[in-house]
Amino acid sequence: MTTPLRKDAARNWERIVSVARDLVDEGTPLQLNDVARRAGLGVGTVYRHFATPEALLETVAAPCLEALVAHGRRALTDADPWRGLTGFLFRTVEAQVTDAALPPVAAAATDALARTTELKAALASAGAALLDRARDAAVVRPDLTAADLVPLMCGIAHAVTVHGGTPAARVDTAHSYLTALLEGLRTAPPTT
Repeated sequence: MTTPLRKDAARNWERIVSVARDLVDEGTPLQLNDVARRAGLGVGTVYRHFATPEALLETVAAPCLEALVAHGRRALTDADPWRGLTGFLFRTVEAQVTDAALPPVAAAATDALARTTELKAALASAGAALLDRARDAAVVRPDLTAADLVPLMCGIAHAVTVHGGTPAARVDTAHSYLTALLEGLRTAPPTT
């Protein structure tokens, strides 16, 4: 159980995370000294809350990871395994191309925060379970594994990033690329 922050400490934490979010969104690498300057806080205050830039970046990405995990859990309750899987994949690729904090956190081999490790494991578990359900229902290729799906999704996100455009255009492009990928992954309906 963690002790709640004092009001001033909580305001400082929120200010630090807000400034970090802005920096990430503009593509500026996080440096704790820069965050302190932009937040109008002492460097020691920032370091008391976040020991490393990675910990701060993971904190910025946490709401997106939490939302994806929650979506994955809801998708597992969908009676249609294909719809559950594809809805989850569409939501995931949207997050990859609209939240600049997500790709580096998702790709990191190690995490600065235990919470990040928990969220990434829960997200991977939901994705694997959704794929297993779709495979068991024979609506997706039987040779497709979760280990295959992750780099395919990352490839789509990378292609969209290279393609560029506004956030809305990136989402449209991601949807188009993912639709093409899913058409290749889905099993053909039985012929009668």
